[in-house]
Amino acid sequence: MDQRRVLLGLIGSPIAHSAAPAMHEAAGRATGMRVHYQLIDVPGAGAATLRLLLEGVRRLGFAGVNVTFPYKEAVLPLLDAIAPEAAPIGAVNTVVARDGKLIGYNTDTTGFAAAIAEDVAAQAAGPVVLVGAGGVGRAAGFALARLGVPELRILDRDPAKAAGLAEDLAKGGGIAPRARAMADLAAALEGAAGVVNATPVGMLPDRGTPVPAALLHAGLFVADVVYYPLVTPLLAAARDAGARIVTGRALTIHQAADAFTLFTGARPPIDPLGAAFDAVIAARAAAH
Repeated sequence: MDQRRVLLGLIGSPIAHSAAPAMHEAAGRATGMRVHYQLIDVPGAGAATLRLLLEGVRRLGFAGVNVTFPYKEAVLPLLDAIAPEAAPIGAVNTVVARDGKLIGYNTDTTGFAAAIAEDVAAQAAGPVVLVGAGGVGRAAGFALARLGVPELRILDRDPAKAAGLAEDLAKGGGIAPRARAMADLAAALEGAAGVVNATPVGMLPDRGTPVPAALLHAGLFVADVVYYPLVTPLLAAARDAGARIVTGRALTIHQAADAFTLFTGARPPIDPLGAAFDAVIAARAAAH
């Protein structure tokens, strides 16, 4: 019997390092499908180029594509529909092609919630600091809101982005009015239960950290969306300070599993995706 063939892809730039092809193709093997996952690396794409790419997705037999930096917000007006739970987030990372229509979803939110739920539950008594209010930051913010954190303190290099996310959470995130933008990181961390880095700071070749080591302590959980390296400078400092750490691995695996389910209708087991992710990370480390 012929295997079901599924064509998937990723639109973004730069994406040569992505573990997505390995994870989705492993998900295909685990669910009895033959999956090809194509990297579509297009730097500097404007609306016209993105429209052409998405038209290709619609017409060339794709079951769907993931979308990553820097296009998670830019694709919104080019889609036929946005899933109701993704609409208030203002960013999508998964576009499903169905019956000639392109529908946007956000599995960064569901994947992040799955990755961090245990840590939020363990430290539920205090506020959470979110550093970064871009596409991934918005997804993380809504995930934290839906997990019921008592307060969310949001910082971004662009204060308007932080304020905008706080306002959107107050309208649709379920924790109004306890989401607020702040400008001072040290002040935001006072009494906090956790901190989440939702910026690219710390992704190789960058070796920076969005939170100075002096502000970290054993009473925090510290999560990072960056997964290359797996233990970022922020997480290394947090571990040294005795804090609980959450790497980008779980987020990446869970969001991929959720996206694969949307693309194919089949829920893959998590372990094969994790093994594929680990193999990509190990190969990259060996190459350096």
